[in-house]
Amino acid sequence: MKELEVKAQESGQRFDKYLSRYLKEAPKSFLYKMLRKKNITLNGKKASGNEKLEVNDKVQLFFSDETLEKFMGEEKEMKKGSLEILYEDENVIFINKPAGMLSQKAKKEDVSLNEYLAGYLLDSGAMTKEDFRTFHPAVCNRLDRNTSGIVAAGKTMAGLQTMTQLFRDRNLHKYYLALVKGIVKEEAHIKGYLKKDETSNKVTITKQPQKDAVLIETKYTPIGCSKENRLTLLKVELLTGRSHQIRAHLASIGHPIVGDAKYGDVQVNKKYHTQYKVKSQLLHSWKLVLPQLEGELANLSDMEITAPVPKVLKQIITKEVKTAEGEIG
Repeated sequence: MKELEVKAQESGQRFDKYLSRYLKEAPKSFLYKMLRKKNITLNGKKASGNEKLEVNDKVQLFFSDETLEKFMGEEKEMKKGSLEILYEDENVIFINKPAGMLSQKAKKEDVSLNEYLAGYLLDSGAMTKEDFRTFHPAVCNRLDRNTSGIVAAGKTMAGLQTMTQLFRDRNLHKYYLALVKGIVKEEAHIKGYLKKDETSNKVTITKQPQKDAVLIETKYTPIGCSKENRLTLLKVELLTGRSHQIRAHLASIGHPIVGDAKYGDVQVNKKYHTQYKVKSQLLHSWKLVLPQLEGELANLSDMEITAPVPKVLKQIITKEVKTAEGEIG
């Protein structure tokens, strides 16, 4: 018999989900059969599987070592690497993702921020290999591979569920910095309709509704410009979070982001690649403002998280763009 004790990061999830993670090679039908036969119990009692787990709950598995080993399988891959941590507590962690890193895997062989996060939590002692069998910390929002900036992740079930819900319901404010072609003189709130082509992984923006297109809204404010080089630094508030939204929306009004190979201006991109070695779009998830929160994440109420500007973007701003004093830090 093996006994497991539910830890803080695992609490709040359904018992059957917990079992499916720990015994990930076991069919669900097998797990429910073991529950019915009391070969799996919760706090010494028969369970149905739909119970919500609490800290210190005891899970008993009346299996042989060979059966346990068979159904537990191999643990997921973890990667060691340096992460820039912006804020961390027992429930959540905010990371400044560099351009070039995936937020989540696109293919099985990919290595993403999730794998580096697992490696970081293992190295820091926040979690053990055994902990990963029943709960995997994960990112709550995604940035394009070549967009830098703030990614939030849940270290516990409460952190993961709460932050994911905040992003899904748009109950927080997300601000980006974007260096764009052309002079933008006034702030604006623009709307459009976005349609994604899954084959090309590219989106198109129209002003009028069309089949399979979704409504998007983007606000921007110019905070600096270079009249000589015809560039503007924008603070962008993402009101609806759709794939490639900021990049395609700004390009659709004649202000593509510098360095954007998919939606950008070829000549502008070539110039800044030559001068500054710009290899990706100069779009940075800069600031996150959280709402009033209750419960386990109440300590995050009204918190403002800011991610330092990437070196190459800071270099171009310093040399070419006049900004308001202290605007971007």
